[in-house]
This record gives sequence, C-alpha cells and structure tokens, in this order.
Amino acid sequence: MPNATQRPPAPPAATFGQIDKSAPAPQRPGPPDYVEIAQRQDFQELRSSLHRFVFPMSAAFLLWYVGYVVMAAYLPEFMAIRLVGEINVGLVLGIGQFATTILITALYLRYTARHVDPRIRQLHLDVTGEEPR
Repeated sequence: MPNATQRPPAPPAATFGQIDKSAPAPQRPGPPDYVEIAQRQDFQELRSSLHRFVFPMSAAFLLWYVGYVVMAAYLPEFMAIRLVGEINVGLVLGIGQFATTILITALYLRYTARHVDPRIRQLHLDVTGEEPR
C-alpha cells in the first residue's frame, strides 16, 4: 500500500495507434549553405567543366546560325543552287539547322549524364549526408 508521501505512477505517454505523441518531431535540416557550396573546390571544378562544354558548343552553333542567315541574305544565288530536283542548298542548310540542334542536345545530355550528374550526386551527398531524391 503506497504511503501518503508517495506519488502515483505517471500515466503512459499519449499515443495514437502506435505513434508516440510525446516524442519530439524529427528535426529537419535547414537549407544548405549555398555560399559555402559555391566556394568548394569540387563545385568550382564542376562549373568549369560544364562551361568548357557549353560555351564552345553555344558559340559554334551561334556562328553556324548567323552564317546561315547571312548566306540567305547576301548569297541568294548560292542558296538557290539545286542539288536534287527541287532540293536546293538553302533547304539542305536549313534542315541542317534542325539536325545540329538535335545533335547538340543529344551531346549535352550524354555529357551531363556521364560527367556532371555523378559529380552533382557526390557533391549533394558530401554536403547533406544523404542521397539526392
């Protein structure tokens, strides 16, 4: 028999089903420190690697596009040369614009899948300690 100075046992923690409501909610980490990430050597290497692909490819395509426009404007006789039937140089070069756009897109996707994405995953793992979603 408990004496008058002893307290009764505490009631069990409030639960809903099997969830313990008295347990603290897990702490969500704050946002990553983007300034710190931007200063990391591996991030800098990743950016320069991507720039070494994107800028030359963009410059080459812009030169090719402007060249096509200039030829269409200033060399109409050249663009009108028939190659086969009704197909002329201008048409072939115009279709070449679409083909090179598709080619550049495919090269970019291949490059990023092989060289950029794995490094981004590793950087994310290093910074957050968890695999990216």
